Amino acid sequence: MALPSPLPSAVPSPVRVEDAVPADWPRIAELTAGVYRDERLASDEYQAELADVAGRAGRSQLLVTRDGGVVVGAVALVLKGDFGEVTGSDDEAAFRMLVVDPAARGRGVGEALVRTCLDRARAAGKRLMVLSTDPRMTAAHRIYGRLGFTRLPERDWSPRPGIDLLVYALEL
Repeated sequence: MALPSPLPSAVPSPVRVEDAVPADWPRIAELTAGVYRDERLASDEYQAELADVAGRAGRSQLLVTRDGGVVVGAVALVLKGDFGEVTGSDDEAAFRMLVVDPAARGRGVGEALVRTCLDRARAAGKRLMVLSTDPRMTAAHRIYGRLGFTRLPERDWSPRPGIDLLVYALEL
């Protein structure tokens, strides 16, 4: 008796990262603020900053991924200025507010966004990528570990009492 042939496995299409356009900003705000709120990762005060996509668009490069035309992932890449918060010199870059729609997780969206940030930082001549993250963001920590980031505990910081952030870095 012959065994049935297995069904062809669905090969996910590569995740494409692109620059956000102003028409994406409402969805980025909804996604970012919503995920941070639903996962209890942000205070009420920080919600306003998470929703202020126009404000961060002037201080960073906003990158997105889409599924069926809908933004399912976003990140703010900081190549200069103080918006990086944890950058210590002009040869460091940072990224912030990495977010992936829960329905799109496990498909490489977050990793694609981080890899694009790394590529763009290298192209800009940066030597180090730094980021700060909440200790509860364990899925993101796994991405950082896979990509070779290491902890920089000497740069951990607290934006306000009760909020303790971990710093990771990767030499470019």
